[in-house]
Amino acid sequence: MAIAATAQNIPVATNYTKVYDFIDELLTDGVIVHQTAVRPYTRVQVAQMLTQAQAADSLLNKRQRDDLKFYLNVFALERDTMVENYVQYTDHRTYNLSLANPQFSYMTKDKKFKMSIEPILGMDIYASKKGAIIKRWWGADLKMDIVNHISIWGSLRDVSYNGDIALSKKYYLVDSARIDAAKLTKPEYLNNFSGVEYKEANYGGDFSDSKGGISAYAWFGSISIQRENITWGDSYHCSNILSGRNPAVPMISLQLTPCKWFQFDYFHAWLVSNVVDSTRYYVENTTAGTDKEYRPHNKFMAANMFTFTPIKYVSFAFGNSIVYAENNVQAAYFIPIAFFKSLDHLLTKHLKEENQNSQAFATLTVRPVNHLKLYGSFYLDEFKLNRLKPSVRENNPISYLVGFDWGGWPIKGLSAKFEFMRSYIACYTHSIDALTWASNSYNMGHYMGDNAQSIFAELSYRPIRGMVIKLSYTNDTKYNSYDYWRVARENRQKVDEYSSIGIVIAQKPFDKKIYQQDIIALDGIYEVHPNMYLRVNLTYNNARGYDNFEKTLTKIDPDNPKEQPQPIQSEDAGPGCNAQYYLDKFCPSFYHGKNFSAMVGFSFGF
Repeated sequence: MAIAATAQNIPVATNYTKVYDFIDELLTDGVIVHQTAVRPYTRVQVAQMLTQAQAADSLLNKRQRDDLKFYLNVFALERDTMVENYVQYTDHRTYNLSLANPQFSYMTKDKKFKMSIEPILGMDIYASKKGAIIKRWWGADLKMDIVNHISIWGSLRDVSYNGDIALSKKYYLVDSARIDAAKLTKPEYLNNFSGVEYKEANYGGDFSDSKGGISAYAWFGSISIQRENITWGDSYHCSNILSGRNPAVPMISLQLTPCKWFQFDYFHAWLVSNVVDSTRYYVENTTAGTDKEYRPHNKFMAANMFTFTPIKYVSFAFGNSIVYAENNVQAAYFIPIAFFKSLDHLLTKHLKEENQNSQAFATLTVRPVNHLKLYGSFYLDEFKLNRLKPSVRENNPISYLVGFDWGGWPIKGLSAKFEFMRSYIACYTHSIDALTWASNSYNMGHYMGDNAQSIFAELSYRPIRGMVIKLSYTNDTKYNSYDYWRVARENRQKVDEYSSIGIVIAQKPFDKKIYQQDIIALDGIYEVHPNMYLRVNLTYNNARGYDNFEKTLTKIDPDNPKEQPQPIQSEDAGPGCNAQYYLDKFCPSFYHGKNFSAMVGFSFGF
């Protein structure tokens, strides 16, 4: 018998991949219905989807029933029941102390207060002919729900990458290079590792990640103050709208679900610009007198998304956003249902340029038959219909992603996924550094950035409860990169008819490769107990850069677009921009060239 889910408006972290994989499988098989454009789901949403699947038990195979039983237990508190485990101390009604997978759960008899505490502990070891990198993390996770209307949650993970001793000196000539090689993620690197802000360390990389929030909710929606990673746009590899790859940001968020066919999401976030503001500084006392410690420029973001499911197997969503960098937050951008570009025109009408950065985006998901999902996402940094004409050389700086998922037939548990992404020149970027589509210098969209292409294909198989085996191929290509700069107003021929960034976006996109990587990966993940994982990965990759000594952009005369372009100097290419330069810039040295690497890991928590 299905049990209604009633509580805990707490996000399920998107790196809890196993439960998201299972939910996606149920959606593709047509067992349940839910939108997939906005993540993370909340724990109550997952519990409701699991309850929905429980009511359609006859549509599930034996392995899916085992998975369903497993996850119903993981989300037991959300269903007003107590967690059950193999090695435990419990009264089966109000508390459970589990030892097999360390966790303490508590629920009052009237079910008005619920709480769980879990330790977090894990280690991954990456090894190749160049040596080994050891990733360790530890911490704790706390969740509380009060009177079915207030949720409070928080987690802390302290993480370190160590490669100082393990990496071979044969491949790293100086100690600093060996230490740097242990850092598998940086803002410039074009990979799908989560972005971090490292602390000072002389052995590799060290950082901490604290997330959490408080939410007030009712049956129709919630309002929260939280620091979390969010993903907007359907994707299995990396979204091109909001990928969640950048370090989590604090935000005020609103979610409304007044009916089954409509969901509204809004947030206002405090981003990290990493751009120095020369007008703001602290004065620090030192032995030599006083020093000025400059502060980063303020950076904010507001965004909304409207999601509709008019019929059972069709879902589409659209929204818009703005990244702005005023001294203080702008009250107008706290209006949830707003077209932010219109507000920007009102607020910045008499400035030299529109000094904020607005975007629009949309997604479409269709499941025409059971076992098949088709999806696409579109990100519009700037768009003009005139640029679609064949005679106009300028391209709209947009990004699009399309893909499909076929699973569960004819072989149960087997699925095939394919995803293709392209981003045009100047997408995600801006002439004002503080207004880029980035936080902590990490692009908030697809990790490949602008003028880039990504192809992803995957076969996955789920042989038994809790286990998934994935074989994937990724081809990432970065093309000639241009700095986004505006032409000085006095140098423009026709301000009203000629885009101020026309020189940049008039370059031929996807023309000259500067970096490419092919990856073939075999992954195995087994969730032994709730949130207790064993992982193994075998990867072959081939990362290489390409020479690029061109030093010119081409300027197009708007009155004579078919005439020979005029050359002007570019700042992004020239001496030093050889193949090694781009390889060093875009790829961690641990993965330079052709490599065969392996990873093994375990964790409590994810």
